[in-house]
Amino acid sequence: MTTKQTAINSPSISKEDAQQLELLREHRRRLRQREKDKTKKLVDLEHIEVPSLSTGQRLADLVASTIGSWRFVIFQSTGIILWIIGNVLSGANSWDPYPFILLNLLLSFQAAYTAPAIMMSQNRQSELDRRHAQNDYEINVKAELEIELLHEKIDILKEQELMRLTDSVRDLSAQLEKLSNQLLDKR
Repeated sequence: MTTKQTAINSPSISKEDAQQLELLREHRRRLRQREKDKTKKLVDLEHIEVPSLSTGQRLADLVASTIGSWRFVIFQSTGIILWIIGNVLSGANSWDPYPFILLNLLLSFQAAYTAPAIMMSQNRQSELDRRHAQNDYEINVKAELEIELLHEKIDILKEQELMRLTDSVRDLSAQLEKLSNQLLDKR
């Protein structure tokens, strides 16, 4: 604790840098406390916290993954082509004559129900992406803090080394002066 205090008051760090470093440290303390609280909750529950999906969310994901596949596009295109060919070849007995109004109605019905399901799935995925971005941000803040702390430690080590060198030079100068005086006294 004393090394942290001396590091913040160190002359090699500007006052603004020291304040920023202290803010980063406080942020890290809060994140660590939050992680401890999460860990404690998980230990208390004796299971890993996995967000469970509701039936609607699972259905929306299933619809989005099915409709967003080439297999579905090929299957639907084949169905539409067969529908049109069947109606054209049936002639006067066709169940959906030429402007294919029933086909348009079925496709409109499909679009009306699949679009909201796809949007629900995308919204949920966006929420997951936001959580991942928040986690990435917190990791970046931690990395920045660690880098700042390493820079601070290196600066402190450099200052200590300079102090030792200065003391050594002072001691050597004193010894040299002493030897010089002894040699002058002997003459």
